[in-house]
Amino acid sequence: MPFPTRMLLAAMLAICATPAMAQRWATVWAGSDQGPYPAGNASAQPDLSFTFPHPESGSHEQSFRLIIKPDLWARQMRFRFSNAFGTKPVSFDTAFVGLQMSGAALVAGTNRPLTFAGKKTVTVAPGAQVWSDAVGLPFVRNPAASELAGRKLAVTFHIPGDSGPMTWHAKAMTTSYVTAPDAGAIGELEDDSAYPASTTSWYFLDAADAIVPSDTRVVLCFGDSITDGTASTLNGDDRWTDVLSRRLHATGGHVAVVDAGIGGNQVAGPPEYTAAKPFSGGPSAISRLDRDLLTLSGVTDVIWFEGINDLGAANAVPDNVANTVRAGVERIRAKIKGVRVFGATLTSSRASTAPGYGTADTDNRRHALNDLIRKPGLFDAVIDFDGVTVDRQTGELRAEFVPPSTAGGTGDKLHPNRAGYLAMGNAVELRLIVPVEVVRPRPRPRPRSAASADAAADPAEIIPQ
Repeated sequence: MPFPTRMLLAAMLAICATPAMAQRWATVWAGSDQGPYPAGNASAQPDLSFTFPHPESGSHEQSFRLIIKPDLWARQMRFRFSNAFGTKPVSFDTAFVGLQMSGAALVAGTNRPLTFAGKKTVTVAPGAQVWSDAVGLPFVRNPAASELAGRKLAVTFHIPGDSGPMTWHAKAMTTSYVTAPDAGAIGELEDDSAYPASTTSWYFLDAADAIVPSDTRVVLCFGDSITDGTASTLNGDDRWTDVLSRRLHATGGHVAVVDAGIGGNQVAGPPEYTAAKPFSGGPSAISRLDRDLLTLSGVTDVIWFEGINDLGAANAVPDNVANTVRAGVERIRAKIKGVRVFGATLTSSRASTAPGYGTADTDNRRHALNDLIRKPGLFDAVIDFDGVTVDRQTGELRAEFVPPSTAGGTGDKLHPNRAGYLAMGNAVELRLIVPVEVVRPRPRPRPRSAASADAAADPAEIIPQ
């Protein structure tokens, strides 16, 4: 081999072998298992009495087309299907993934079949989960391309016969689609004519992984309904986790923000959770830790934001909640080497219309728990959600954060709206997650003379976050 050719080949091999080229699996979306349908807290849910007439039987010869938004795109992905709260084995006999166009319709030519250990059919035992094989997504030509930002995937699957109790995530705040009973396996079709029913929940699908650069940080947001997005905008992607995601992506770093919130979730309760004895808030944070955090791929950072439901709904003692949180944090650190765990202060529920949440006693216990959260040693750092959302005159949520975004009604003084979630997402210091300098353009000046406009055209201000 000529010397120049050998040199060129050696250089190419050296480049391919550098750590920057290494890749790994990382979770880029999650919909934490909440319980068996219909136990849970859905938002803006359509009437599903014709779609699932017998909840104990679940679906019947139906196809689901679930819409999810991966926080990072990749040429290869895989998907986790769950029967966590089923009471009988459930089979998936066909499954596909494609790029959503709008509604239940897909972009033509993007729908790809999923397999499980090389087969198109898989049966999942009660209490179990299974990952699909890796699937190539040819339409993802460049994972960092701007045209993919904000786009969503449609994961379609068919369950033959009766599924039995359906493992679900109630509060998706995203519209997905289901065929009528007896419609059969039609997942390969890319139009939306066979999907008459809509739902604002996810079923059976609870995680998605992507092959990403090895330096990608995965920020797992572990929380309750305020992380799940209650009172935010349906299909608006304006939970505080979405706001944080957009800010981190603007830095240009490799970061995925994953939402593991469950509406009504408690840190320590309920003491028992089974498919036969479900609780609307799902299993306790401490008992769902393995499934919803520790077994997800590539987690590097955790934001823990839970506790208000223990105080409001269960009348818990702050010290007991903090001790349970501490036990959970210790498990996370023991399982994930080098993980950073950040605590978030609980936002106000004072004067809330939700029973048990609006009293002065609950608020006093919330302040006591926040003091324990802020205490050095429990978390690597603290994010002060309380400080950016509270009205210091009344101790309640700021008035502009109370009216819900699209759910209707008057607001409950417990769940922030879009404006409140925006404030929370902006309260997270980006330097906790990525060392970064953010370019922040100065406000656009009012019209001036040409001379003054030229004088104002200085570079954008570079500020550390």
